[in-house]
Amino acid sequence: MSTKPTDNPAEPFKKALAEATKVMADDPELSVSYSVDPAGLSGDQMRLPQVTRRMTRDEVLVARGTADALAMYRKYNDAGTHARYAPPGDMARDLYEAMETARCEAMGARDMPGTASNIDAKIGQEAVRKGYGQITSTDEAPLATAAGYLIRHLATGRDLPEGAQNVMELWRGFIEQQSGDALDNIDDLLSDQQAFAKFARQMITDLGYGDQLGDDPDQFDDDQEDDAESAQDEEEEPDSTGQDDSEEEAEASPEQSQDEQQDASQAQVSMDEMADQEMGEEAEMPEGEAPLEPPPPQPHSEADPEYQVYTTEFDEEIRAEDLAEPIELERLRAYLDQQLEPLKGAVSRLANKLQRRLQAQQNRSWEFDLEEGMLDAGRLARVVANPTTPLSFKVEKDTEFRDTVVTLLLDNSGSMRGRPISIAAICADVLARTLERCSVKVEILGFTTRAWKGGQSREAWLNSGREQQPGRLNDLRHIIYKGADAPWRRARPNLGLMMKEGLLKENIDGEALEWAHRRMLGRPEARKILMVISDGAPVDDSTLSVNPANYLEKHLRDVIAMVERRKQVELLAIGIGHDVTRYYDRAVTITDVEQLAGAMTEQLAALFDSDPRARARFAGMRKAG
Repeated sequence: MSTKPTDNPAEPFKKALAEATKVMADDPELSVSYSVDPAGLSGDQMRLPQVTRRMTRDEVLVARGTADALAMYRKYNDAGTHARYAPPGDMARDLYEAMETARCEAMGARDMPGTASNIDAKIGQEAVRKGYGQITSTDEAPLATAAGYLIRHLATGRDLPEGAQNVMELWRGFIEQQSGDALDNIDDLLSDQQAFAKFARQMITDLGYGDQLGDDPDQFDDDQEDDAESAQDEEEEPDSTGQDDSEEEAEASPEQSQDEQQDASQAQVSMDEMADQEMGEEAEMPEGEAPLEPPPPQPHSEADPEYQVYTTEFDEEIRAEDLAEPIELERLRAYLDQQLEPLKGAVSRLANKLQRRLQAQQNRSWEFDLEEGMLDAGRLARVVANPTTPLSFKVEKDTEFRDTVVTLLLDNSGSMRGRPISIAAICADVLARTLERCSVKVEILGFTTRAWKGGQSREAWLNSGREQQPGRLNDLRHIIYKGADAPWRRARPNLGLMMKEGLLKENIDGEALEWAHRRMLGRPEARKILMVISDGAPVDDSTLSVNPANYLEKHLRDVIAMVERRKQVELLAIGIGHDVTRYYDRAVTITDVEQLAGAMTEQLAALFDSDPRARARFAGMRKAG
């Protein structure tokens, strides 16, 4: 049977890789998917990097290497043992995770040697993407990453790719000096996860982060055993407060016994009198309404009252200028302009096209021969010629886009790092400038989290006993790059913040969309348009590891349904390499970030353009996407 022209040539490879990954992980129930979101494991689901129709060599190697690495982690990592010894502190946990990942990959290299070269390719690609080869000091090199590289190198004897080797060598002397002879016996620990976890905790202490380890789980077990033995001994021994105490009381002097009884009787009489007095006062009090019960706590989400958040204590809504110094913002903005200089001309041409279409509708348009309004001086001549002719009045027509505010909500997740976030930033910049010329106010917002893997929220959850299904378990960071009333020239440097290393982390879309919607409802403009630019479904590993796998996705759908049901805000979306049409009714999916500028301008033009053919063009774009 001939292959259809529309079939994706990458599909056979993706299916074969998924099946091989399940076999290597020794988990036939594992669900393998491909996404532009960060690769990782969440419950029984594994996300691998997206493989496009072109199937470039780099895409294939990275997909294979990531699949092998995650499969080895799935096969050799026991979640219970891992959680038991995992430290609560951020740096300590990063070191622990990096070393455990290296252990699993080294075990895979022993049992399945073919995985080693695939994982090398993945490590090499990550090192190139993060610029590890250009790092010259330990201030820029991540210690946890270097520790993981060193463990893998010592356990497998394999040289690392160039950039990874550079990071490892920068820290190697320090790590070996601090750990002493502990690294010499690493081969004997690989197959025993519990012993390796104890070794990793000792390494973390040697490296100076012992204060982040929390309680020793082994000491906790010893205390429980001691408590159990003590309880057993108490059951076997006679009760020290039983019969012997009764005999001591019987041997007390008669005089002492009589005095105690008299005191007790007097005390009882006093208590009875006080009780009678209180009852009398209550009887004399006038009848009134019963005290009101405290109101129930407000739900965390208007869209879904069942949506839970473990704590909002560490969330922040912050202006971009508060996250970096002015000098740094100017430097980042200059870097952004430099990166996008080749694209800037094309974006500007599209923006000018949009501006011409908007300004064409701004030309004055009037309704004539009305009974009230502004006097039409052009028709006074006929009144002079015929005094019986009534006066004529005119009224200026309003254009569709007057009294309008547009909010651009940008996904600031880690998967947007690189060219996608650069193009999103410059498009937001140019559109803000263009719409401002046409008297349309623009607000630019971003959403991410303050930390990877849960941050302070997760630490609080761990310290309080690990409540089952705690809800969202990370610290939100909602960023205001440009307020609707702020002029473009003042907010221009703020967009450079998106280039700041370490800013882009996890994405919790539902709460971000609800936040942007609330901000728009407080605006006085008659027409409100909200455009979301995202490259994937909501992902937060900390939240999804302790809640249902669709927890964040369900909330996003609920928020979208609420916004579209209320019809106070016009909602549209652009998905970069990810099909967002399954979430948003009015959406376009683009496969290449180079198409973003055109998609943004066309969507806005279709909304503002009164010509039905423009709306038809929008529908055609959606089908094509």
